[in-house]
Amino acid sequence: MPDLDFYALVSGLVPSPFEDGFYYPAGSVGLTVTDLGMLRVPSGRLEACDPFVTLGNGPFFAVEPGDYPVRVTVADVSPTQDGAHLREAYLSVILADGEAASVEDAQTADGRKSGVFVDAGTVGFVDHDAVATAMPPDDLEWDCEVFESEEPGSWFDLLYDPEYYREGSANIVMPLASNGENVVISNSGWGDGVYPVVLTRDADGVPLGLHIDLGVVGSFPEPQ
Repeated sequence: MPDLDFYALVSGLVPSPFEDGFYYPAGSVGLTVTDLGMLRVPSGRLEACDPFVTLGNGPFFAVEPGDYPVRVTVADVSPTQDGAHLREAYLSVILADGEAASVEDAQTADGRKSGVFVDAGTVGFVDHDAVATAMPPDDLEWDCEVFESEEPGSWFDLLYDPEYYREGSANIVMPLASNGENVVISNSGWGDGVYPVVLTRDADGVPLGLHIDLGVVGSFPEPQ
Protein backbone atom coordinates (compact mmCIF):
# COMPACT_ATOMS: atom_id res chain seq x y z
CA MET A 1 0.00 0.00 0.00
CA PRO A 2 1.30 3.51 -0.77
CA ASP A 3 2.20 5.76 2.16
CA LEU A 4 -1.39 6.68 3.02
CA ASP A 5 -1.13 6.50 6.82
CA PHE A 6 -4.20 4.25 6.51
CA TYR A 7 -4.03 0.62 7.50
CA ALA A 8 -7.36 -1.11 6.94
CA LEU A 9 -6.79 -4.73 5.82
CA VAL A 10 -3.07 -4.54 6.65
CA SER A 11 -1.44 -7.35 8.64
CA GLY A 12 1.83 -6.88 10.53
CA LEU A 13 3.55 -3.95 12.18
CA VAL A 14 2.50 -0.37 11.47
CA PRO A 15 3.57 2.92 13.04
CA SER A 16 2.12 3.51 16.49
CA PRO A 17 -0.01 6.63 16.96
CA PHE A 18 0.91 6.71 20.65
CA GLU A 19 3.67 8.86 22.06
CA ASP A 20 4.75 6.27 24.62
CA GLY A 21 3.67 2.91 25.90
CA PHE A 22 4.59 -0.73 25.64
CA TYR A 23 4.83 -1.63 21.96
CA TYR A 24 6.90 -3.96 19.78
CA PRO A 25 9.24 -2.86 18.45
CA ALA A 26 9.26 0.66 19.88
CA GLY A 27 6.91 2.89 17.96
CA SER A 28 4.96 0.05 16.29
CA VAL A 29 1.57 -1.64 16.69
CA GLY A 30 0.73 -5.10 15.40
CA LEU A 31 -2.34 -5.57 13.17
CA THR A 32 -4.25 -8.71 12.22
CA VAL A 33 -7.12 -9.08 9.74
CA THR A 34 -10.02 -11.49 10.34
CA ASP A 35 -12.56 -12.58 7.74
CA LEU A 36 -16.14 -12.10 8.96
CA GLY A 37 -17.85 -13.83 6.05
CA MET A 38 -20.17 -12.34 3.47
CA LEU A 39 -22.72 -9.55 3.78
CA ARG A 40 -25.84 -9.63 1.62
CA VAL A 41 -26.69 -6.24 0.07
CA PRO A 42 -29.48 -7.03 -2.42
CA SER A 43 -30.84 -3.47 -2.43
CA GLY A 44 -27.47 -1.87 -3.21
CA ARG A 45 -27.91 0.42 -0.19
CA LEU A 46 -25.16 -0.43 2.28
CA GLU A 47 -25.79 0.99 5.76
CA ALA A 48 -23.16 1.69 8.43
CA CYS A 49 -24.56 1.90 11.96
CA ASP A 50 -24.38 0.96 15.61
CA PRO A 51 -26.52 -2.20 15.29
CA PHE A 52 -27.78 -2.02 18.87
CA VAL A 53 -28.84 1.63 18.66
CA THR A 54 -29.32 2.90 15.10
CA LEU A 55 -30.03 -0.23 13.04
CA GLY A 56 -32.02 0.88 9.99
CA ASN A 57 -31.30 4.56 10.63
CA GLY A 58 -27.59 4.83 9.87
CA PRO A 59 -26.06 6.53 6.82
CA PHE A 60 -26.09 4.38 3.69
CA PHE A 61 -23.99 4.19 0.57
CA ALA A 62 -24.72 3.12 -3.00
CA VAL A 63 -23.02 -0.11 -4.12
CA GLU A 64 -23.79 -2.69 -6.78
CA PRO A 65 -26.38 -5.15 -5.41
CA GLY A 66 -24.67 -8.35 -4.35
CA ASP A 67 -22.79 -10.17 -1.62
CA TYR A 68 -19.57 -8.67 -0.24
CA PRO A 69 -16.75 -9.93 2.02
CA VAL A 70 -16.43 -8.17 5.36
CA ARG A 71 -13.21 -8.05 7.39
CA VAL A 72 -12.11 -6.51 10.66
CA THR A 73 -8.61 -5.13 11.22
CA VAL A 74 -7.56 -5.46 14.87
CA ALA A 75 -4.67 -3.71 16.63
CA ASP A 76 -2.79 -5.19 19.59
CA VAL A 77 -2.04 -1.90 21.29
CA SER A 78 -0.12 -3.24 24.27
CA PRO A 79 1.32 -6.69 23.54
CA THR A 80 4.09 -6.61 26.16
CA GLN A 81 1.59 -6.15 28.99
CA ASP A 82 0.04 -9.15 30.72
CA GLY A 83 -2.41 -10.36 28.10
CA ALA A 84 -3.23 -8.79 24.77
CA HIS A 85 -4.99 -5.47 24.56
CA LEU A 86 -6.92 -5.71 21.32
CA ARG A 87 -8.75 -2.82 19.71
CA GLU A 88 -10.78 -3.03 16.52
CA ALA A 89 -9.27 -0.46 14.17
CA TYR A 90 -11.40 -0.79 11.01
CA LEU A 91 -14.51 -2.64 9.90
CA SER A 92 -14.39 -3.03 6.13
CA VAL A 93 -16.65 -4.12 3.28
CA ILE A 94 -14.60 -5.28 0.29
CA LEU A 95 -16.03 -3.92 -2.97
CA ALA A 96 -13.23 -5.16 -5.25
CA ASP A 97 -9.75 -6.66 -5.10
CA GLY A 98 -6.79 -4.35 -5.53
CA GLU A 99 -4.23 -2.13 -3.82
CA ALA A 100 -5.48 1.07 -2.23
CA ALA A 101 -3.91 4.18 -3.74
CA SER A 102 -6.18 6.80 -2.17
CA VAL A 103 -8.58 7.30 0.73
CA GLU A 104 -11.48 9.75 0.78
CA ASP A 105 -14.61 10.52 2.73
CA ALA A 106 -17.38 8.21 1.59
CA GLN A 107 -20.40 10.00 0.14
CA THR A 108 -23.82 8.86 1.31
CA ALA A 109 -26.55 7.95 -1.15
CA ASP A 110 -28.94 10.59 0.18
CA GLY A 111 -26.56 13.43 1.02
CA ARG A 112 -26.66 12.87 4.79
CA LYS A 113 -23.54 13.05 6.91
CA SER A 114 -21.60 9.79 6.77
CA GLY A 115 -20.34 9.61 10.36
CA VAL A 116 -21.51 6.60 12.38
CA PHE A 117 -22.96 7.50 15.79
CA VAL A 118 -21.99 4.84 18.35
CA ASP A 119 -23.63 4.55 21.76
CA ALA A 120 -23.38 0.80 22.46
CA GLY A 121 -19.69 0.30 21.70
CA THR A 122 -20.39 -1.48 18.40
CA VAL A 123 -20.42 -0.78 14.67
CA GLY A 124 -21.84 -2.77 11.81
CA PHE A 125 -22.82 -3.02 8.19
CA VAL A 126 -26.25 -4.11 6.92
CA ASP A 127 -28.49 -3.82 3.87
CA HIS A 128 -30.49 -0.69 4.68
CA ASP A 129 -33.71 -1.92 3.10
CA ALA A 130 -33.52 -5.42 4.62
CA VAL A 131 -33.91 -4.09 8.16
CA ALA A 132 -37.56 -3.22 7.50
CA THR A 133 -38.43 -6.76 6.45
CA ALA A 134 -35.96 -8.98 8.32
CA MET A 135 -36.23 -7.50 11.84
CA PRO A 136 -39.26 -7.82 14.18
CA PRO A 137 -41.60 -4.84 14.64
CA ASP A 138 -40.38 -2.20 17.08
CA ASP A 139 -43.04 -3.12 19.61
CA LEU A 140 -41.30 -6.44 20.25
CA GLU A 141 -38.41 -4.51 21.81
CA TRP A 142 -35.41 -5.75 19.87
CA ASP A 143 -33.09 -5.21 22.83
CA CYS A 144 -34.92 -7.82 24.91
CA GLU A 145 -36.18 -10.26 22.29
CA VAL A 146 -33.16 -10.34 20.00
CA PHE A 147 -30.19 -8.42 21.35
CA GLU A 148 -29.85 -9.40 25.01
CA SER A 149 -31.80 -12.62 25.40
CA GLU A 150 -30.19 -15.15 27.70
CA GLU A 151 -30.83 -17.79 25.05
CA PRO A 152 -27.88 -18.98 22.93
CA GLY A 153 -27.84 -17.18 19.62
CA SER A 154 -28.79 -13.74 20.90
CA TRP A 155 -26.74 -11.00 19.29
CA PHE A 156 -24.67 -10.29 22.40
CA ASP A 157 -24.08 -14.01 22.87
CA LEU A 158 -22.74 -14.37 19.34
CA LEU A 159 -20.74 -11.14 19.51
CA TYR A 160 -18.74 -12.38 22.51
CA ASP A 161 -18.44 -16.04 21.50
CA PRO A 162 -14.70 -16.58 20.79
CA GLU A 163 -15.52 -19.57 18.59
CA TYR A 164 -17.89 -17.58 16.37
CA TYR A 165 -15.51 -15.76 13.99
CA ARG A 166 -13.72 -14.00 16.87
CA GLU A 167 -14.63 -12.59 20.27
CA GLY A 168 -15.88 -9.08 19.57
CA SER A 169 -17.20 -9.67 16.03
CA ALA A 170 -20.13 -11.58 14.54
CA ASN A 171 -22.03 -12.21 11.32
CA ILE A 172 -25.71 -12.74 12.16
CA VAL A 173 -28.71 -13.62 10.03
CA MET A 174 -31.59 -11.35 11.04
CA PRO A 175 -34.55 -13.06 12.76
CA LEU A 176 -37.14 -12.67 9.98
CA ALA A 177 -34.74 -13.10 7.07
CA SER A 178 -36.24 -14.94 4.10
CA ASN A 179 -33.10 -14.99 1.97
CA GLY A 180 -30.17 -14.87 4.37
CA GLU A 181 -30.32 -11.12 5.07
CA ASN A 182 -27.68 -10.46 7.70
CA VAL A 183 -25.78 -7.91 9.75
CA VAL A 184 -22.04 -7.92 10.46
CA ILE A 185 -21.10 -6.49 13.87
CA SER A 186 -17.83 -5.55 15.57
CA ASN A 187 -16.81 -3.82 18.76
CA SER A 188 -15.83 -0.23 18.05
CA GLY A 189 -12.22 0.06 19.10
CA TRP A 190 -12.21 2.79 21.75
CA GLY A 191 -15.99 2.58 22.32
CA ASP A 192 -18.67 5.23 21.89
CA GLY A 193 -18.31 8.26 19.68
CA VAL A 194 -18.75 9.28 16.06
CA TYR A 195 -16.64 7.44 13.50
CA PRO A 196 -16.09 8.30 9.82
CA VAL A 197 -16.78 6.02 6.88
CA VAL A 198 -14.09 6.26 4.22
CA LEU A 199 -13.71 4.88 0.71
CA THR A 200 -10.51 3.43 -0.74
CA ARG A 201 -9.75 3.47 -4.48
CA ASP A 202 -7.02 1.91 -6.59
CA ALA A 203 -4.71 3.88 -8.88
CA ASP A 204 -7.35 3.87 -11.62
CA GLY A 205 -10.03 5.25 -9.31
CA VAL A 206 -11.92 1.96 -8.93
CA PRO A 207 -13.66 1.75 -5.51
CA LEU A 208 -12.10 -1.03 -3.41
CA GLY A 209 -13.75 -0.81 -0.01
CA LEU A 210 -15.86 1.07 2.50
CA HIS A 211 -14.30 1.25 5.94
CA ILE A 212 -15.49 2.46 9.33
CA ASP A 213 -12.33 4.06 10.73
CA LEU A 214 -12.32 3.55 14.50
CA GLY A 215 -9.46 5.93 15.24
CA VAL A 216 -6.97 3.37 16.59
CA VAL A 217 -4.12 3.67 14.06
CA GLY A 218 -3.25 6.00 11.21
CA SER A 219 -4.59 9.49 10.65
CA PHE A 220 -8.12 9.72 11.96
CA PRO A 221 -10.26 11.81 9.58
CA GLU A 222 -12.81 14.18 11.03
CA PRO A 223 -16.25 12.48 10.86
CA GLN A 224 -18.45 14.08 8.20
